[in-house]
Amino acid sequence: MSYIQGFLIAVPKAKKQAYIDSARAAAPIFKEYGALRVVEAWSETIADGKVTDFKRAVLATADEAVVFSWIEWPDQQTYEAASAKMQTDARWNDMPEMPFDGQRMVWGGFEPIFDTQSEQNQTSGFASSS
Repeated sequence: MSYIQGFLIAVPKAKKQAYIDSARAAAPIFKEYGALRVVEAWSETIADGKVTDFKRAVLATADEAVVFSWIEWPDQQTYEAASAKMQTDARWNDMPEMPFDGQRMVWGGFEPIFDTQSEQNQTSGFASSS
């Protein structure tokens, strides 16, 4: 079963292209480490919640967009090995400065429990028709 590393980030709207550029630079390294997929999604519609919401989770201001991002790994062990490699890979030092406040980034690792694309769901009748 795959392992998902997920992120929420507040990025200044004026720095959208800088964010895309940094994501494009980092993605091949993640793939080299074994990542199957890297997805970066820029907020378009986020409802204001009564208790919490995506914007409040990262303390986004009116001039910031929320980025919902994830990296899919084959399994948690591959992610953990990649994480260890990242600590000593000098290529990260050559990356441009991150175009967001990393202190407000929210992230975590997740084990998928339902996926319309997985073989398990296809054999149990939960597969999507696409």
